[in-house]
Order: sequence, then C-alpha cells, then structure tokens
Amino acid sequence: MVKPAGMYLDIVAEIATLGLPVAAYQVSGEYAMIKAAAERGWIKEKEAVIESLTCIRRAGADLIISYFAPDVAGWMDEQQ
Repeated sequence: MVKPAGMYLDIVAEIATLGLPVAAYQVSGEYAMIKAAAERGWIKEKEAVIESLTCIRRAGADLIISYFAPDVAGWMDEQQ
C-alpha cells in the first residue's frame, strides 16, 4: 500500500512494474485540501476529485482507498 497516494504517484508506478497488486490510500490531508479549495470556490470539487483519482489509477493503482468513495459512488449512480 502506498500512502499518501497523491504525493507518491512515482512510487505507485514503480511498484506496479513488479506485477504485484498495488493499493493506494488517498489520505485525509488530500481530502481536506480538495474540500477546502472547493468550499472557497477555487476549484470544482467533483472535477478535482475525479482528476485526483484518475491520476492515482493511471499511475498503476489496482485499488484506491479514499474518503471520497461515497461521493464518487453517488456520482456514478447519477450517470446511469
């Protein structure tokens, strides 16, 4: 498991080359930064969350643990 995920995408990518399952944990600080910026109107929360999680996945994570999981699940339900 790589923690914090967002700050160590290079490590996620390196571990992914080993052929082992890679879990990445988007820690509470990453969650808090996105939430705070969105509350101040500096970013659009949904887009920032999707971008952040996409980066982690593209780096090679097979599993992402995130405080945003309930929000993302709701957004996915809206698309169906």
